[in-house]
Amino acid sequence: MANTPYPESYYAASANAVPPRPALQDDVETDVCVIGAGYTGLSSALFLLENGFKVTVLEAAKVGFGASGRNGGQIVNSYSRDIDVIERSVGPRQAQLLGQMAFEGGRIIRERVAKYNIQCDLKDGGVFAAITAKQLGHLESQKRLWERFGHTQLELLDQTRIRDVVACEHYVGGLLDMSGGHIHPLNLALGEAAAVESLGGTIYEQSPAVRIERGANPVVHTPQGKVRAKFIIVAGNAYLGNLVPELAAKSMPCGTQVITTEPLSEALAKSLLPQDYCVEDCNYLLDYYRLTGDKRLVFGGGVVYGARDPANIEAIIRPKMLKAFPQLKDVKIDYAWTGNFLLTLSRLPQVGRLGDNIYYSQGCSGHGVTYTHLAGKVLAEALRGQAERFDAFADLPHYPFPGGQLLRTPFAALGAWYYGLRDRFGY
Repeated sequence: MANTPYPESYYAASANAVPPRPALQDDVETDVCVIGAGYTGLSSALFLLENGFKVTVLEAAKVGFGASGRNGGQIVNSYSRDIDVIERSVGPRQAQLLGQMAFEGGRIIRERVAKYNIQCDLKDGGVFAAITAKQLGHLESQKRLWERFGHTQLELLDQTRIRDVVACEHYVGGLLDMSGGHIHPLNLALGEAAAVESLGGTIYEQSPAVRIERGANPVVHTPQGKVRAKFIIVAGNAYLGNLVPELAAKSMPCGTQVITTEPLSEALAKSLLPQDYCVEDCNYLLDYYRLTGDKRLVFGGGVVYGARDPANIEAIIRPKMLKAFPQLKDVKIDYAWTGNFLLTLSRLPQVGRLGDNIYYSQGCSGHGVTYTHLAGKVLAEALRGQAERFDAFADLPHYPFPGGQLLRTPFAALGAWYYGLRDRFGY
């Protein structure tokens, strides 16, 4: 069987050492079979193991191979649609539940890091940076909205104050969230996988799920083995393929691109981001960046609809980096890579159950680092019979992309073009 390695990235090059994990080559029985060893799968497995379930995790490649090990590494609260938008769609009661959960994922990450001593360069503090006065007005409204749901670690930054946290001349202000922050995302996943195994869970790598045999005791087939379980959690997200056809119609894999500089001098790194916070701007097609533990700048942005890999990632992202930080014009780029996330038409996650025993969560739409950790807890609660929070997500309305799978990419690209114009002209 082919051995799928990590794609070349800064994260793979600086990953903590871990033992190799075997491929499944036998027939096994378990309480819960989790498909996918990214954040959703690992978070689900940890919460289930802590509550006495026997758990087996199947990973098609390696732990954190997908978005969990390739993202920008930013801990960003809430969802890709904010709570006021959700409230207008589903009403106050369901929105209240979702609002209470919107800030839980970051707390779960910090609890995991502390409890299991995960070495992942965790730093506190994230900034939403406004490029226009209208964006700053939206941040003022967002601050009031989040405070309404009890989230108070927020500071509105004016044009003078934002210069204290980021050396970019384009921003008119921002919002500092001290419960945001950043991590080495692959090392977080690897640490969570080690925690799963420390509690008696089993993880098989290079073991793609190729077929699910549904029924009272469902069976997940891999090329060389199978897992019989009481429950299945589908956590493949953008890398699920067509394993569960019902989940493919209402979502679309999208690619995002990331570059990482050579190590910067201490003085240069501190001049760019004096407080070592991570930053994302407020554009629809946003840019995001942060410093690594060894003082490189990680800079990402842009979306490729349909998850095609661009021919020259550096050519796409380096100009964005230099627009923000022209002082980096002579700095070398050491790494450039792409990764896929799963977009839904509503930009809200899709959570639900197929039959009585197959559960799923997918479609984080760019807010995956925090949401996936919450999703694992919510899925584990549902398997224990506590479904109120699960139902709050499961009852969100979702629709297929216009034109179905054939036309979803051009329609989404057309929408992105429109919002890109809005970003450019400040509408």
